[in-house]
Amino acid sequence: MIPCINWLQPFLALISSILLTRGHNCPSSCLCPDHHTVDCTGKGLTRVPNSIPLNVRRLLLSNNWIPWIPEDFLVLYSDLVYLDLRNNSLSQLEPGTLSTSSRLVFLDLGSNNLTEISSGTFVESRSLIKLRVGNNPYLHMVGRDAFTGLTSLRELELQRNALSALDVVVLESLPSLRMLRLEGNPWLCNCHFAKLFVWLSENSHKLLKGKA
Repeated sequence: MIPCINWLQPFLALISSILLTRGHNCPSSCLCPDHHTVDCTGKGLTRVPNSIPLNVRRLLLSNNWIPWIPEDFLVLYSDLVYLDLRNNSLSQLEPGTLSTSSRLVFLDLGSNNLTEISSGTFVESRSLIKLRVGNNPYLHMVGRDAFTGLTSLRELELQRNALSALDVVVLESLPSLRMLRLEGNPWLCNCHFAKLFVWLSENSHKLLKGKA
């Protein structure tokens, strides 16, 4: 075993050096105002940068042309608490993309091209407090268990999407919810909407309308 360990030591040292270096680099064309913030807002990006520091906590990627997020994206960034992906070209979230997002507190997916939020998408995002998914003009479906696991969520934005229906169970699974936006959706008035209407009537104090 000792010869094996001796052989591995230079290799492990090289890997550690690479990771340490990567932890202090800033992606080209982006700004890093402090050791834990990467600001790539409005840089015309068509993909997520490769050289994001491993210790990033605030990642700003809004106002770009990013069409998808790699499934294993958050595996390396376990300290991430704030992720802004507003106004990109996201059409879907790959299964497992948020499976390691247990520390994420703020997530903005507004103004994209999302079509649905599948059940289990946020099952590991137990620290999430604010979730923005408004202004996705093609978002027509939110899975029954889409928000299961969001026990800390206080603010949810689903305004101005293409939702014609929403299972009331989706909202009942959010015990900490304090603010909800649903305006601007083409709701279909039927028996399913009646259940949602009752919930909204009983929780009208949580409803908020705004311009954003």
